[in-house]
Amino acid sequence: MGKVRQIVLARRPLGMPVPEDFQLTEAEMPQPGEGEFLVAMRVGSVDPAIRGFLDDRPSYIEPVALGAPINGMSLGEVVQSNNPDYPVGTFVRAFATWQDHYVLSGESWGLETVQQQPGTELHHYMGALGPVGLTAWVGLFAVGEAKPGETVVVSAAAGATGSTVGQIAKARGCKVVGLVGSPEKARVIRELGFDHAIDYRATPDIAAEIARAAPKGVDVYFDNVGGEMLEAILPLMRLHGRVAVCGMIGQYNDADHPHGVRTLWQLVVNRIRMQGFITYDYPDVLAQAQAELDQWMANGKLRPLANLRDGFENLPAAFIDLMSGRTIGKTLVRI
Repeated sequence: MGKVRQIVLARRPLGMPVPEDFQLTEAEMPQPGEGEFLVAMRVGSVDPAIRGFLDDRPSYIEPVALGAPINGMSLGEVVQSNNPDYPVGTFVRAFATWQDHYVLSGESWGLETVQQQPGTELHHYMGALGPVGLTAWVGLFAVGEAKPGETVVVSAAAGATGSTVGQIAKARGCKVVGLVGSPEKARVIRELGFDHAIDYRATPDIAAEIARAAPKGVDVYFDNVGGEMLEAILPLMRLHGRVAVCGMIGQYNDADHPHGVRTLWQLVVNRIRMQGFITYDYPDVLAQAQAELDQWMANGKLRPLANLRDGFENLPAAFIDLMSGRTIGKTLVRI
């Protein structure tokens, strides 16, 4: 039945991942059982959360075993099916593995069908019109409960999720402050409509800069970074402010030595609600989220940022670039 290409974990990364941590291999083509279907990967998603799966420590999924394919979100096309709900030709996205073909069932985590709209490229359904957009919407509105007129601060604002958060917050009538790590990234988010762009690498006192941009305080902080950034922002939160914790990329490459946040007392002082989340914990709102994302895309209020690569074998290099902080927008690999 042919071979399947896989990218497996050759060794556990020490700090920043390097090419030697990964290996391109082949295995026998998997065959779908009863109720299952075979999917050909069309777009592979490269996400910071993958870094946590590579360490031998508990996370919200089991760590990737040495010699096993890397886990990650994927969009693919059904090419063989034993499930009438997912006939051949259906596009689906789900949490899968770095294989150019993989087997899913109707119970697979994060499984959704994708209805590609005319004129919209397929890769956008793994970005702003897919898991990235849904994560931004859930964190901002279901967890952060952002309302028109409120001030939203988002870290890693030129990244996949951060750039989407800022745009949909503006679409709902919020004031948005973005935190980035270079002048180029600051320029990008200003062009996307952010009210303020702060380059933290060029700012000796990040808290003072945020306070100048948000003199009445911060209502919602969408946290992608954690660590020192979270520590600086907590004292700037308004009474009953909300912190939606999407990720903590600031410590992914050194999870054994996390930054101790010294301002957590502010949670009590200002009765701040701080909550981590996973998008698929909120299935009841995903249809509304998808509809609003589609509408904002159609009327130009949401402009996806995509950092595109081509070729299955380039998944590790794309991931390494992402973790180095060199990328802007959503990193995707077209197969």
